[in-house]
Amino acid sequence: QVQLVESGGGLVQAGGSLRLSCAASGSIFSINAMGWYRQAPGKQRELVAAITSGGTTNYADSVKGRFTVSRDNAKNTVYLQMNSLKPEDTAVYYCNAEGIISTRGRSDYWGQGTQVTVSS
Repeated sequence: QVQLVESGGGLVQAGGSLRLSCAASGSIFSINAMGWYRQAPGKQRELVAAITSGGTTNYADSVKGRFTVSRDNAKNTVYLQMNSLKPEDTAVYYCNAEGIISTRGRSDYWGQGTQVTVSS
């Protein structure tokens, strides 16, 4: 019943910007943390950025200073503002919600993934 819907991926030139959005829907009581992971070709999925319900953030070293994660708790939505994009940022980006409390208990959920491609 809980679903994460992403938007905002696309193709951009190096140095450009994109903003990803992810909204969780369903019979949700609360969400502990929301964030973004990415998986580049031939690599394992890695954490990009995450934010707790209280606003505490965590970033991968590779994106610090360039990406900003934010959250609207009232809308159960997380955003990822990506600036100064580099070709190495090219990956499928996945929204993640950790510790969703719903009528079914506590669980983690993933979005469908959205492609971000940064050209040289």
